Amino acid sequence: MTTSAASTPAIAPGSLAAWGVACRLPSLLVAVSPVLVGTALAWDRTGRFDATTMLLALGCAVLLQVISNLQNDVGYTVRGAERAGNRTGLPRATANGWLAVGQVRTAIVVCCGVTVALGLPLVAAHGVPVLAIGLGSLVAALAYMGGPRPIAYTPLGELVVFVFFGLAAVAGSDFVQTGSVGTTTWLAAVALGALAASALVVNNHRDIAHDRSVGRRTFAVVFGKRASLGAYTLSLAGAFALLLPMAWLGSPGVLAPVLLAPVALRLQRDFAHSAPGLAYNRILVRTFKLELAYAALLTVGIVLGRLLG
Repeated sequence: MTTSAASTPAIAPGSLAAWGVACRLPSLLVAVSPVLVGTALAWDRTGRFDATTMLLALGCAVLLQVISNLQNDVGYTVRGAERAGNRTGLPRATANGWLAVGQVRTAIVVCCGVTVALGLPLVAAHGVPVLAIGLGSLVAALAYMGGPRPIAYTPLGELVVFVFFGLAAVAGSDFVQTGSVGTTTWLAAVALGALAASALVVNNHRDIAHDRSVGRRTFAVVFGKRASLGAYTLSLAGAFALLLPMAWLGSPGVLAPVLLAPVALRLQRDFAHSAPGLAYNRILVRTFKLELAYAALLTVGIVLGRLLG
């Protein structure tokens, strides 16, 4: 066990709470946000909305995040990365003995099967592009902490999150509704991808000493803390700056997330001045919440802009 007694909750092995730890429930917000935005933009541009399609896309997105989180949990344990005593991240279920490695691997297989089942109707309706997005996302989720050279051991983690939880998820949600992708959708995809990547920046910035000790060459390890802070600042600032061209191309309603600018500024300040270690966990959860709030306000703004415009 690598977390301190003060920071490790009392969880019964095999319990729902143990599975909640392995699935990293707060991180699922990263999967929900882009589907909401992409679907709203599809409706705004074309008037098309299919609730079943949205729910299928949402189910696939959430399950892909769950698969990535489960793979992350079990992958660290199998590689022995949890044995280093300087890790200060959130607890892992397999490392603490709350779930067996075999249980988690079985859950990954089941989740993959359900994801494929949910995605098949979308592939049948829209063909190769959706198949490519789906397979690419599934491979990325499994490869994040799986295979001979996991993505988590390279500086590419933030880029992969940006691509699959931003570009692919937002644009894909628009495409499965309309068969095309609008320009505003691409801008929103970049914004949501930047916010999703910023959460991983926090995670890797927090764990820089531990990651270096176990051979992980994350962006923070390779380029240093100053670059990590710069990436976080740029991600947050970029997401809000993109609201201006989105409003110019669409309706002023998309400016609604500007209300969160003070929250983002406070987050950036707290990230820059945070004490090392566990304090970053609170910033991580706040970053997840910022993305969901940004996506929710953007979605509301899009909908109201169409209804009132």
